[in-house]
Amino acid sequence: MLRKLLERMGPIFDEGGKLSRFKPVFQALKSILFAAPELAHRSPFGRDPLDVKRYMSLVIMAAFPCLVAAVYFFGWRILLMLLVSYVAGAVVEVAFAVIRKHEVNEGFLVTGFLFPLILPPATPLWLVAVGVIFGVLVGKEVFGGTGRNLFNPALVGRIFIALAYPSVMMNAWVQPATGGWGRIIPARGIIDTLTTATPLVAAKGGVFAAPLDLFLGRVMGSAGETSAVAIILGGILLLITGIASWRTMLAVLVSFVGLTAILHAALPDKVAPVLFSLLSGGFLFGAVFMATDPVSSPVTQSAKWGYGLIIGASVVLIRSFSGFVEGMMFAILLGNIFAPLLDEVVIRSRVRRYAREK
Repeated sequence: MLRKLLERMGPIFDEGGKLSRFKPVFQALKSILFAAPELAHRSPFGRDPLDVKRYMSLVIMAAFPCLVAAVYFFGWRILLMLLVSYVAGAVVEVAFAVIRKHEVNEGFLVTGFLFPLILPPATPLWLVAVGVIFGVLVGKEVFGGTGRNLFNPALVGRIFIALAYPSVMMNAWVQPATGGWGRIIPARGIIDTLTTATPLVAAKGGVFAAPLDLFLGRVMGSAGETSAVAIILGGILLLITGIASWRTMLAVLVSFVGLTAILHAALPDKVAPVLFSLLSGGFLFGAVFMATDPVSSPVTQSAKWGYGLIIGASVVLIRSFSGFVEGMMFAILLGNIFAPLLDEVVIRSRVRRYAREK
């Protein structure tokens, strides 16, 4: 019934119709609600226009355990942050689609979902809106929209508000509820404890959180980044479905663990132990959901190894020898910068090899 209604409304949005300017919005609504009515069972096959939709759906499914963990530990306010993220980002997305007369791409569905998960749980809602608008506008739309952006839009927005509003962000950390129903029960859903003593901050003073607390998520941190078990579950789904590159994930892990082990042995006062470093902060979340972004990461398989190695090593160096306790965001953006260069090197080397063989 809904499909028939939309089909009858179609001419209004076609060229020359009363609402032709809003055709991108109408097309996006149809794309989100309905799949293709027919499937080809024999070759030749055309390129599936729903590839993007399937990719976005699976990433959201993979990140859903992180959202559930965030609500459990930090309360229902996380859902308000998610709503604000979607609404504010969608306004920018739709506005540019209308101006350019392009379709609204589903790419924002993932950006809007992941953005609140990389924020402190008590981040003011207005700041959530500012961050996601900046991320979508500067991180994606100025490059031409989805598929053309050099940087991960969610990380661009996160770094912007961290640098522009440091005092607000420092006071937005929340002590998680760790017993019973957590903060799911409304009576415990009120955020009443704010502090800046996240595990990485405490580690600078020689105090390390218990590995089990880090694994389960019973520590302060960004909303969706604290529970390692939730992140690992999502990562397994991404790997099984082939959505994320195992080469990128493995390269990030190998370089991070290897360099951390070497530097911790040489400089134990400067570099935290491997297990603590692996489970704390936003490292796992970034390695699983951010570094594997197919748009801002390399296309060629060989380049993914170099890309991951750069990110993993950069995190260790930034955390240990800079003024920032968390380096994953900056490391991934650094990797984004090198991604096109790495692809170029791989492609040129292959072209030269093929030319010699001929």
